[in-house]
Amino acid sequence: MPQVTLHLTKVAFGHDSLPSLQERARLRAAEGSGLLLTTRFLPKRHAEVAGAGSLYWIIKHQLVARSPIIGFGEVEGGRIAIRLAPELIVVEPRRKRAHQGWRYLEKDDAPPDLGGGAAGLSEMPAELLNRLSALALI
Repeated sequence: MPQVTLHLTKVAFGHDSLPSLQERARLRAAEGSGLLLTTRFLPKRHAEVAGAGSLYWIIKHQLVARSPIIGFGEVEGGRIAIRLAPELIVVEPRRKRAHQGWRYLEKDDAPPDLGGGAAGLSEMPAELLNRLSALALI
C-alpha cells in the first residue's frame, strides 16, 4: 500500500495575524532553531505525517500557512515533541474551524502554497487574501 502524506492542523495560539506568525518564524530561523510543539500523546498516524507532512496554522478560522514537520521525539515529563522546520510557507487561505490540540488534514484537502505562479500573493495582507479567497479570485 503506497504511503499517503498526512498533515496536522493547529490554531496559532497567541497570533491574531499572519504577519505575527511570520515574525515568530523569522525569529526562530534567525536563532537557527526550529519550532518545537509539545503534546501529551504521539499522534496515532505519526508515521504518515513525519518527514513529508506539515503543520497547517489556523488564524481567525483560516488555514494561512504551514510549517514542514521534521519529526517527533520526547521531551521532559514524558511529553511528545513535534519538531517543525523554521520556515513558514504561506498557503492559499482556506476556511477551517478552530479546535483544541491538533487534527489531521488529508493531502487532497490541504490548500496549495502561495508563491511560484502566484507571484506577490504571499506579501499581501492576510485580510486582503481572505477577501480574495472568499470571492474565489485566488
